[in-house]
Amino acid sequence: MKLNELIHDFEIWCTNEEAEILHRLKTPTPLSSLSEHDQFKVQAMIRKSLITKIGHTNPIVVANEKVK
Repeated sequence: MKLNELIHDFEIWCTNEEAEILHRLKTPTPLSSLSEHDQFKVQAMIRKSLITKIGHTNPIVVANEKVK
């Protein structure tokens, strides 16, 4: 039996607060424009691969296109 036969749907779990941030980040947004609390949440979401970070000096963040 293959693993794909066992797993029909694969989702990364996120909280309601993270889902709201994902909804706001449909367009590219500078990380520095977010509140400190949101920046902390976004850093965790980057590690979960829910958000993509672009750049190094003044990074821009956007919701990963694979996440619905």
